[in-house]
Amino acid sequence: MAPRKKSANPPAPAVNTSPRKTRSTAAGKRVVPPPAAKPPKKKARPAKEKGDGKEPSLADSSSVKSVVIEACKQCNSFKTRANMVKEGLESAVAGIAVTINPDKPRRGCFEIRDGSGEVFISLLDMKRPFKPMKDLDMDKVIEDIVQKIN
Repeated sequence: MAPRKKSANPPAPAVNTSPRKTRSTAAGKRVVPPPAAKPPKKKARPAKEKGDGKEPSLADSSSVKSVVIEACKQCNSFKTRANMVKEGLESAVAGIAVTINPDKPRRGCFEIRDGSGEVFISLLDMKRPFKPMKDLDMDKVIEDIVQKIN
């Protein structure tokens, strides 16, 4: 940026009585413009759930059972077991809603719980190679959950 031309009228002397002359005192006081008005915040829209469009109405929600599977995203073995449980439950129980990771999953966690919070299986803070999860017989786990639901 090119330097500004000096105006005919010299700037008012600074209040400071020091003989030092700095760039900021030589240029005079600059007027800072007020901050720009912030645009209003947008209203949060409700999150749309992914699905087939076959979502139960509120009247049917009491009869619909829901299961939440929390599976860590650290390793693909969590995902395969979660999908196995989801498919097994949906085929065994009619009208069940199974969701995988509705919230951000915890690290090293594989947990299957009811929509009301009853925990069917909980493996927390697992370290690699995730031995407790890999030792599970998933068919037996699915059968146990189906028995508890019915």
